[in-house]
Amino acid sequence: MSLKAKIEAIIYAAEEPVILEQILSVVADEISAELGSQPSEAPLPMQIVENDGHPTESDETLSDAKQEAKQHRERSRRRVREVLDELVKEYDSSEHGMEIRQVAGGYRMSTKPEHHDAVRSFAKSLKPPIRLSLQALETLAVIAYKQPVTAPEISEIRGVDCSGVLANLIARKLITTAGRKQVIGRPILYKTTKDFLLRFGLKDINELPSIEEFEKLTSAAQSDLFVEGRADTNGADGSSSSVSEITDQQQASMPQDEHLDTKAAS
Repeated sequence: MSLKAKIEAIIYAAEEPVILEQILSVVADEISAELGSQPSEAPLPMQIVENDGHPTESDETLSDAKQEAKQHRERSRRRVREVLDELVKEYDSSEHGMEIRQVAGGYRMSTKPEHHDAVRSFAKSLKPPIRLSLQALETLAVIAYKQPVTAPEISEIRGVDCSGVLANLIARKLITTAGRKQVIGRPILYKTTKDFLLRFGLKDINELPSIEEFEKLTSAAQSDLFVEGRADTNGADGSSSSVSEITDQQQASMPQDEHLDTKAAS
C-alpha cells in the first residue's frame, strides 16, 4: 500500500478529524523507507564520558544525532503535508462526491456540499432526524458570536429566558461551561464545544460566517443534528416535556473558581 493510500484510508476510517501527528505516528516506517534514511540513534547517557567539563566526542555525537532526528522529523512532516495537499486536490475534482478538508484542527473526509441534499434524503430514510428548535438555534448563535457569555446576557439579547434551552444545548454537547464571570453574582459563562465545530464543519471559531450566513447554515443543519438521547421527550400520552432548567447535578459539576476567559472557544 502506498503512503498516499494509507493516509487516505486513515482519514476515511476516522470518526473525528485526524491531526498531522496522528498520521505521522502511523506512517513513520513508510516515510522513512520513502525518504531513504532514518535518524541515527542517539547514544545513551551512560555512553557519554565527561572530560574535565569540556565537550567530548560523545557529546558531539549526541548533538549531531539529535539534530539529525529533528531534521528527519521535519522532512517527514513536510512529506505528509505534501501527500495531504495532493489528496485534497484530487478529491476537489468534480468526479468525486467526497472531499478532504481541515476541520477543528485536523483532516476529515466528508461529502461535498453540493451533494448534501441527496445524502440528507438518504439519511432521513435510515433514521428520523432530531431537530433543534428555533429558540435553540437562536441561543446557539448568540453563544457562538458572543462567547464566553452568561445566561443573563443571552436572555437580554434574545428578550426571553434561556435556561431551559441552555440545558438542552449542554445535553447535546454543543455548548459547555467556561468558568464564571468576575462580577457580582459570578454568573456562569458558556462557550461552544468541539462538537459544535464538527456539526457545522468549521475549522475553528474564527471561521464562523456572517450572522446571515450562519442563520442559513443552522436552518440546513436542523435535519442533520443527531444525538444519542433526547433532552426533549414525548410522554406516554403523547405530550411533550422538556428540561426547563439546569439540574442540581449539572450545577454541582460546573467550575466554581475559574476566571473570566475573554477568548472564544476553539
